[in-house]
Order: sequence, then C-alpha cells, then structure tokens
Amino acid sequence: STSLRHYDEALAYLELLEKWNRAYNLSGIREKPRMLTHHLLDSLSVLPHLYGESGLDVGSGAGLPGFILALARPQMKWLLMDSNSKKTRFIQQALIELAPGNVEIAELRVEDFSSTRRFHTIISRALMPAVDFCGNCLPLLAEQGRILLMKSRSVNDEVAELKSGSIEVQTHALQVPGVDAERYVLQVERQQSSN
Repeated sequence: STSLRHYDEALAYLELLEKWNRAYNLSGIREKPRMLTHHLLDSLSVLPHLYGESGLDVGSGAGLPGFILALARPQMKWLLMDSNSKKTRFIQQALIELAPGNVEIAELRVEDFSSTRRFHTIISRALMPAVDFCGNCLPLLAEQGRILLMKSRSVNDEVAELKSGSIEVQTHALQVPGVDAERYVLQVERQQSSN
C-alpha cells in the first residue's frame, strides 16, 4: 500500500523535477498543479496493474512513471532506462537526494539492452507504437510477466495490430484525478500454453 511517507517522497521528487526543469527543460509541464496531476497522479494510476518483484521503465525520461512507482512500491526493484543523458543525470540526482534503495538507471535505448535479466512488469509512457515496443520488450519479459503501455488516446488500432496467437491484450481505462483527457493502459501478456 502507498503510505504517506511515499507520498512525501513523491512530492520531494516533484520539487526536484521543478527545480531542474528550469535549467534543463526535462518536461514540458512546468506548473506545479499540472505536475501533480499529469506526472504524479498519472503515474500512480497504474499501481493496480503492476505485477511481480521487478519493473523496467523504458524511455523513463525524468523518471516517469518508474521513479514514482518505485517510491509507491518499495518491495519492487526497478530499472529506469533512457538514452538521454540529461534525463538520466536528473534521475541520478533524485536517487542521491531521495535514496529509495530500489532503483537503478541504464542510459541506453531498449533495443541496445543486452542482458539475461527478465522483468515482471515492463512499462512505458513513451509514444512508440505498441507493436514495435512489444517487439523490443517481449524478450526481456519474465514468464507470466506483463507489459504495460500507458496511452492517452483510444488504442483499438494498436490492439488489433498486437493480437496474435502468442499474445493476449487487455485495455484498461485509467481514472486520473484532475486529468480530463482519456487515459488507458494496454496490458500485454504472453499467452499461457494450456498443456
């Protein structure tokens, strides 16, 4: 469960993001109330869909949603991946100041990530088409893991493209307080063999 302490840490993270944003332009959202709704609450909206003990946030940018989710779920180990060194430097600073203890950073693109590590939840707020994202990320998914793609528009076309014999796709509407735009998460899992 998300405790008040984690909420305080998340607010401290937003303060730091606001400070760095003035110098380094990490996010287009600059007003505090919108940072609260469009960064913090938007990130937390996927909490019920997280699975397992390890998470990978691909294209994490300034740490969204992965850093917020790591604060909210301290028992999950997270790897935040982004190829932009300005953004990974900010995450490094947030790690120093907030010391969540369950976050690592990888400064690279997911297609260049060669590792035997497998993740229970792989998540992204990025705009890459779902079929390309899943092509890059399915090899990194643990058995019975899930990919969560956060989307801000209807995703019927992408769902149709993804559906194949080996993949199951569910769409969940997300309710984000203070955000009146549509929000969805696509949940992609490998089909479990029935034998």
